[in-house]
Amino acid sequence: MPKTKKKKNSSNLQTFTGKLQVVKSGMGFVAVPGLDKDIIIKHNNLGNAFNGDEVKVEIRGHEKKGRQEGVITKIVRRAQTEYSGRLEVKPNFAFFIADKENMPVDVFVPLHLLNGAKDGDHAIVRITEWPEKAKNPVGEVVSVLSNQTSNEIAMQGLLIDNGFPLHFPDEVLEQAARFSEFIDKKELKKRKDIRDILTFTIDPVDAKDFDDAISFRVLKNGDYEIGVHIADVSHFVEAGTELDKEAYRRATSVYLPDRVLPMLPERLSNELCSLRPNEDKYTFSAIFIVTPAGKVKDHWLGRTVMHSRRRFSYEDVQEVIEGGEDGLKEELLILNKLAQILRKERFKKGAINFSSQEIRFKLDETGMPLGIVVKESKEAHQLIEEFMLLANRTVAEYVSKIKVKEKPVPFPYRVHDVPDEDKLKLFTTFAARFGHKFNMGSPESIAKSFNEMLKMVQGKPEQHVLESLGIRTMSKAVYTTENIGHYGLGFDNYCHFTSPIRRYPDVLAHRILQECLDSEIHPIKQLEQQCRHCSDQERRAMDAERAGNKYKQVEYMQQFVGEDFDAIVSGVASFGFWAETVAHKCEGMISRNDLSEIDEFELMEHEYALVGRYTGIRFRIGDKVKVKIVSANLEKRQIDMSLIEMPGGQEVIAKPSRPNKHKSPKQPPKKYGSSKRRR
Repeated sequence: MPKTKKKKNSSNLQTFTGKLQVVKSGMGFVAVPGLDKDIIIKHNNLGNAFNGDEVKVEIRGHEKKGRQEGVITKIVRRAQTEYSGRLEVKPNFAFFIADKENMPVDVFVPLHLLNGAKDGDHAIVRITEWPEKAKNPVGEVVSVLSNQTSNEIAMQGLLIDNGFPLHFPDEVLEQAARFSEFIDKKELKKRKDIRDILTFTIDPVDAKDFDDAISFRVLKNGDYEIGVHIADVSHFVEAGTELDKEAYRRATSVYLPDRVLPMLPERLSNELCSLRPNEDKYTFSAIFIVTPAGKVKDHWLGRTVMHSRRRFSYEDVQEVIEGGEDGLKEELLILNKLAQILRKERFKKGAINFSSQEIRFKLDETGMPLGIVVKESKEAHQLIEEFMLLANRTVAEYVSKIKVKEKPVPFPYRVHDVPDEDKLKLFTTFAARFGHKFNMGSPESIAKSFNEMLKMVQGKPEQHVLESLGIRTMSKAVYTTENIGHYGLGFDNYCHFTSPIRRYPDVLAHRILQECLDSEIHPIKQLEQQCRHCSDQERRAMDAERAGNKYKQVEYMQQFVGEDFDAIVSGVASFGFWAETVAHKCEGMISRNDLSEIDEFELMEHEYALVGRYTGIRFRIGDKVKVKIVSANLEKRQIDMSLIEMPGGQEVIAKPSRPNKHKSPKQPPKKYGSSKRRR
């Protein structure tokens, strides 16, 4: 339940703490954990708060619909202090106008804080203060972007606008630079030394930060000892230090098409913590004893020192799995066999086998996209995935059994709730049209029904639509101290332990795990708040990554303006539908206005379709169409399309005359009929 407190006077007004969302109209809504409805904040009661800020709200009344209405009394934490935009420099003062729509005010920049910026420059400005009763905050220019390429301005702007600072504070960089690259003899005595055991890493070919490594050896009784070794970031990043505060503030690395904005300074992320080959490294390990049949008999958790002998790319390992030769072929094939056993068992126990396509861009040296490649999940990826899942689950299970004063140890679990009931009903009704029945008796039976459906649709025309819509019914995975399990993975206990270089919850998990192993537990009082912050930052990072991919899609498709392509309807809304080109996986919009020559279309949510009022023509998610690229606007990150062929291959034909308003609408002509691709 949310905490409330009464003011010292007799007014008995409640105060809540929550996150502010400001919509385009200027109205604000504060989401408070535990409250069913957001608190409404009228524009004149926002104070100096911005979108995304964590704020304190004093309840002042109720709106007509029963929502509480409040006034922001304090800003607990700014979601963002740096913004990208343009400068207006006058003889005696300067103002900064942010690019971001929900930044409601301009920033006053004293001339001595311009740092060389000129009138009209595109720049990044940091807000330094907001004097009491002043209409505008005061800021300073952090960097000037006007001399950069349009790509550089766009990518840096995306990061800034989602609240991720481009640079580390000097004190953070200084702290990172002080660490030694050598193994300390005193520290070595506290750890298990596994440097003589065969250990290697498997990562993307362009990776620079190697979070995890795998060790392998055959025991005398024929069982296998398999170690999952994770960079021991918590050895360097101690709680409460400036380095720790900055890592928490960012909470995650951000991956854009042409760069990575790391959570940790490069000295740590790419050097000291990265498990590079032929270097001794501090690690936190989960070591398993596994039978040849894939049964996990025992495990050990603790800090280690390891030495990677080899760096594999996924492509290297996949080549071996498919018959290629390598000095470690036998070890890799055994690991792959065990991973596939673990994977099969996981799905048998209720994990849902969703697969989604990801794309990456081939870029030239300036960041210009030359091509688009669809990333496939092959057995080499699954090898690493299964052992990382095993380690994450094992750590969460271990901590979940430990109690302090008869209460569970506060721990940052990674949880995934059951599907939203309303979304699920809508989806199952739609899936039934393709002959798929869902057993709604329990969460387990729902998961089994999903897997049966996903298996049956492989290679069929409806595969794409049912997979994508099925994913949309799912809840979002989040970090929390409330351990409700992970529905999608089918685990009762789960956490993130295996990527501390790029995720702050993993660092928290390492610290708490070590305290549990030492039996010296000091529960973190604000851990739930930290979990919410990490979940929020994860969403911001995903927004930045999606926007970066969209920018590159638009940039790539500029060369194809005026050309026609086969496409799939990928989304519908009241104002039109989205279509994704088959060749490039690039998505554009066809507006309802552009469809007005065919008919007047209405959104039918239960069908995931736009339906013509007079013709009955349907544009449904998954339908095949042909489109023309009309424009590709980089500033708006938007591709506009026009329709060339409708579902079923019919050419676009002007709408028929409308029926008399006193008569029933005509039945749709057969040639306009909805897609017949049901099987």
